[in-house]
Amino acid sequence: MKKTVFLGALTVAGLVGGAAAAATLDDVKARGTLNCGVTTGLVGFAAPDANGVWEGFDVAVCRAVAAAVLGDPTSVEFVPTTGKTRFTALASGEVDMLARNTTWTFSRDTDLKFEFVGVNYYDGQGFMVPKALGVTSAKELDGATVCIQTGTTTELNLADFFRKNNISYEPVPIETNAEGQQQYLAGACDAYTTDASGLAATRAAFENPGDHVILPEIVSKEPLGPLVRHGDNEWGDIVRWTLNALISAEELGVTSANVDEMASAPTNSPEINRLLGTEGNLGEMIGLDADWAKRAIAVGGNYGELFEKNIGENTPIGLARGLNAQWTDGGILYSPPFR
Repeated sequence: MKKTVFLGALTVAGLVGGAAAAATLDDVKARGTLNCGVTTGLVGFAAPDANGVWEGFDVAVCRAVAAAVLGDPTSVEFVPTTGKTRFTALASGEVDMLARNTTWTFSRDTDLKFEFVGVNYYDGQGFMVPKALGVTSAKELDGATVCIQTGTTTELNLADFFRKNNISYEPVPIETNAEGQQQYLAGACDAYTTDASGLAATRAAFENPGDHVILPEIVSKEPLGPLVRHGDNEWGDIVRWTLNALISAEELGVTSANVDEMASAPTNSPEINRLLGTEGNLGEMIGLDADWAKRAIAVGGNYGELFEKNIGENTPIGLARGLNAQWTDGGILYSPPFR
């Protein structure tokens, strides 16, 4: 794993210097399209529907940024990337941002020269096994074969967990979630490990989801969020505060249903007014107009609406809010204030 990380760092570091010098906001406006890096396909988070239209929780962040910057949430070119190719795609300028399930880590933030602009899903690595295996804990997986995606934090987490518990395993390397799903269902591995949200999304796509169990252990912290290149702080501010706008909107009670009404005239909440541009000049501070956040929220709603629509408990993915509940509701989701 260490060898992979450092080789990746050398590749990315060589590319990032020139790409960061360009003003991404100007490039996006001139192009008229936001190039957004996403996963190769994870239902609920980022996947094309039957008509080839990309949908999902991570996709919604791309569309919100496009709405804020370009005024059109459909002006997005989605670029599928794997665990190995995503960082090169961002560093080289092939994509303007990554909005895929990428974990914020020390080395990615510093050595790979990226800027994580926030967390849109607090996650942790888990394990899925066939119910027929009769396993109820990951600590019972001694000697198991484990499907694992290369170029990800899960490789080192997996090694650490098995070493800590003095048990052995045989890794079965895969490139994409689709390949992992195929290999796991074919019996090429006893267990599949990735972020717990990814396991839930993968299991939901199975013909018989009930035949598979997600084990109780969460063996890591995986703060997942969008990222941009180092060196273009103005663009980073736009992506960061677009995400924050979605989070704050939920806390403040601004929804897709009432955002137009609330933005039509100042409300009795100064922070809502600043968020929606009826008071102050926050849009001007980041090079956008006063309605940027209103447009971002109007696309699919606030953070809570996007969560419930794409991955919530009433969807096949079936995820509870948990840590991703607002800080006022016992979670750790928290946006800095709009002032």
